[in-house]
Formats: sequence, C-alpha cells, structure tokens
Amino acid sequence: MVSTAKAPALTEPSAAASPPPRPGARRPAVRRAATVAATIVRRTVALVAFFAVWEAAPRAGLVDPIFLPPVSEVVPALWDLAAGGQLWSDAETSLARSLSGFGLAIVLAVPLGLLIGWYRPVAELLNPLLELFRNTAAIALLPVFILILGIGETSKVAIVLYACTWPILLNTISAVRNVDPTLVKSARSLGLPAPRIFQKVILPAAVPTVFTGIRLAGATAVLVMIVAEMVGAKEGLGFLINSSQQNFAINDMYAGIIAISALGLLFNHLLVVIERRFTRWRTDIGH
Repeated sequence: MVSTAKAPALTEPSAAASPPPRPGARRPAVRRAATVAATIVRRTVALVAFFAVWEAAPRAGLVDPIFLPPVSEVVPALWDLAAGGQLWSDAETSLARSLSGFGLAIVLAVPLGLLIGWYRPVAELLNPLLELFRNTAAIALLPVFILILGIGETSKVAIVLYACTWPILLNTISAVRNVDPTLVKSARSLGLPAPRIFQKVILPAAVPTVFTGIRLAGATAVLVMIVAEMVGAKEGLGFLINSSQQNFAINDMYAGIIAISALGLLFNHLLVVIERRFTRWRTDIGH
C-alpha cells in the first residue's frame, strides 16, 4: 500500500547572517587615530605654550603691554592688514625678491659645489677665496651692495644671492667629498667611467646633504631679505615692520613679524616636500 503522506515542504535557506564584528576589528583604526592625535599634540604643545605665555605676560604686568601687547591684540591687527590687502602685497614683494636670489643661488652654487667637491685641482684653486668670503657676514656687506648696485631691486636680490650661496655651496662640497668610498670603488671595479660614476653614484648619494644646504639657504633668504628691506625699501614685510616701529604702530609691527614666521614656515615645508620627492629612492632601497 502506497503511503499518501506528503513529504515535508522544502523551505528556502535563509540568508546567512553577517558575522558580528570582532571586538578587536576597530582597534587598528583607533590606534592610528590616537597616534595622529599624539603627533599633533607633540608638534603643537610648545607653540601653544609660547602663545599662552605671550598672552599672559603683558596682562600679568611682567612686561610693558605698550611694547609687547597680548597676542589677542596682535591677531586683529594681522587680520586688518590682510583684509586691507597691504599684508598680501608686502608678502608678495618679499617672496619675489627672496625666491629670485634663492633660485639664482641654487643654479650657481650646486654645480660649483659639485665641481669643487669632485675635482681636486678646482678645489685647491678656489679654496682660499672661499675661506675668505665664507666668514664674511652678508649683512655686513649690505652697505657695499647698496653703494655698488643702488637701493633698487638689484641690490636686494644680490644680497640674498650672496647669503644663500654659502650654505648650499658648502653642503654640496661636503656631500660629494663624504660619499662612501666603497660605493665609488665598486663602481670603478665594474668598469664605469668617471662621468658615469659621478652620475650614478656621487649625485644620488649627495642629494640629501645638498638639500640640507638648500633648506638652510631658504631660511637665510627670508631673514636677509627682511633686513635688506628695512634699508631703502618702499614695500615688503621688512619695510612694513620698520615703518610700523617708526610710527609706533606696535600691533602692526608684531603682525608683520608673525607673517614673516608663517612665510618662513611655509617655505621650509615646501622644501621638505620637494626633498622627499627627490630622495624617495632611499625608502625604496629599504624595501
């Protein structure tokens, strides 16, 4: 006898439920966020403390607020100068002068430094002259530049060129002379000619030290330009600071100083980014 009982209906399998997130799944992201926050705190705590002392010292009577106003009074002056356009105009003028002298210094000092560092006869010929001028401060020669080139743009660019040449030149010479001799001997054992050794060994190994000199020259370019603009200039951040001091606009004077610091910080950051771009091979070798 055939059974008439029906087979139980097959039900469709239900969608698999997604597994609950593991307790430790978010820990790497939390750790990264904590690391970033700790880095920001480490890099800003000294700056925050500095501005806090600046704000508190005049208000507590530790210094005369007429000559050192609180930073809360300087920031509005900085904003007014920026809103009126004077700050941007002066910053643009100073930056153009600094970059002109700085760029010329790179074009002249890097090839000359490579030449002096690589060829001993050239070094023996030029070393006495280098020793004479490297110990002469650029600011001390500012009156000479003004007498010879006038008080126009040429003298300002020339003094920046002179000041920036030495850190770039000396670091480039040191970079070439301090290349690992083992690398040079290995290249020679492979039969590479001197021009190829210079291109494939000396230049890549010298790049980090050369950029150290370029970064030092970048800071020098801004500082020397500000001093040059305080003498015989009608615009620029140096002129802004000097004229504000003479007119007893103390808040504007400190606003100009803060603008110079920000400009130098930005300049240095751009040079660091460029340096990382040109020395990326160093991390590639490590991998």
